[in-house]
Amino acid sequence: MLNATTPSAEDASFGNRVRSAVFWRSGTQILAQIIAWGSTLVVIRILDPHDYGIFAMTQVILVFLSFMNGYGLASSIIQSEKVEPLEIRQAFGMLLLLNGGIAILQLILAPFAAEYYRQPIIADLLRVQALILLSTPFLVLPEALMTRNLEFRKPAIINLISAAVGASTALYCAYNGYGVWTLVYAPLSIFWSRAICLVIAVKFYILPTFNFKGAGKMFGFGATLLASHLFWTIQSQSDIFIAGRYLNPHDLGLYAEALFLTTIFAAKFVPPLNEVAFPAYSRLQSNPQALAWSFLKAIRLIMLISCPLYMGMAVTAYPLVETLFGPKWTEMSPFVAILALAMPVMTLQILFTPANNALGRPQITARTNMFGALLMPVTFLIGIQFGVYGLAWGWVIAFPLLTIFTYLQSHKHIGVDAWEITKAVWPGLSASVAMAAVVYLADQFLPNMIAYKRLAVLVIIGAAAYVGLLYILAKPTLMEVIQLIVRRKPPEPTPAELAS
Repeated sequence: MLNATTPSAEDASFGNRVRSAVFWRSGTQILAQIIAWGSTLVVIRILDPHDYGIFAMTQVILVFLSFMNGYGLASSIIQSEKVEPLEIRQAFGMLLLLNGGIAILQLILAPFAAEYYRQPIIADLLRVQALILLSTPFLVLPEALMTRNLEFRKPAIINLISAAVGASTALYCAYNGYGVWTLVYAPLSIFWSRAICLVIAVKFYILPTFNFKGAGKMFGFGATLLASHLFWTIQSQSDIFIAGRYLNPHDLGLYAEALFLTTIFAAKFVPPLNEVAFPAYSRLQSNPQALAWSFLKAIRLIMLISCPLYMGMAVTAYPLVETLFGPKWTEMSPFVAILALAMPVMTLQILFTPANNALGRPQITARTNMFGALLMPVTFLIGIQFGVYGLAWGWVIAFPLLTIFTYLQSHKHIGVDAWEITKAVWPGLSASVAMAAVVYLADQFLPNMIAYKRLAVLVIIGAAAYVGLLYILAKPTLMEVIQLIVRRKPPEPTPAELAS
């Protein structure tokens, strides 16, 4: 049983830094995403599902090759207690070699990928997308140095700048008839504008070294995360890779955008929070009780957002899709409703990664991702036999199994058990399921109305029902959130809670 304690008074300064980091990283991430989504929704209404299907095919190749880009070296710098200037130069040299090699490999593989998908344009798209890889060394090291010190203000502002650059590029290209190339040029502009700004902000004017003597520890940590990233890539990209051979670009585009919509929170908001959690957990690795307490609190608060978001999405899929994407995308509504059911579990599973890595156990993340790399492709191969619906249900079936495996690998090291995790998840989950039932019933009695009006009414009903249900079912948790929002001191755990 957990005997977790809150951080002591002498850790107050560290706690304030963590809260500030969360504010800058997640707060500006929300603003950056609003900018990106605004342009994305306009672009989606201009382009066709076929364009997004083609783009999804190229993303499988790009993401698969990117697993070797050396982000694990940056994680090693964040996790280490002390970093010497030589280690930074060595990491820079490794990143230049790795990403230059990957870019060349992508150029070589481009025609083979086009042949596999039977889409000649894919070769040209991949050749241009190779330029993204060359920006990586100038992205990860400057950001790692600031992340190490929980300095998220400058990167947050830079993210806003790059989001604005990407949005402008996307809108220009879409309105001028660039078609699928819009989806290539926009991220390219984001990566390079962000890289340039980070280098200037950190004054990252150092020379790389290709003498890697003494870099064994850093390389070993990075190699373990590299293997983990490989398995994660297989796990997360296998559905598109498999579906690309079975589905036409139109149907694949519908599925890919349904997946994009439903993974927005898990893929766009949780990783930035994990970026803050990783260095924060790393500072607490010598205090297991404080780390476990912080881990459970993170689960409790994040699931309070994830569960109502996805349960609400499941029961409002049709008006949501028509409102955001337009009438020509309404065919993807059933896929959104199905995929949304799997996403709270996916969110929970992702939260284990920073805690394991901060404890110096990236091999646990690697084993978990290895299991996912076996489970997910097999599930998708079976599911695709039933078409797009089978592919979507594969997520609902496979992710609970993956989360259970993750827990079994992690809980002893983090210092938590299944009952404590269940208690952390329960407030958000129970209130969200009840809220979804209320929204579904209300929807049955609403008269026919324009999609955006129907969605607005359902959102208001859902929000009111969720807050009310949370007050009834989990009032202490609701009070904790309110106190956090108004920046008051969170309530100290009671003796009973510490002993439980």
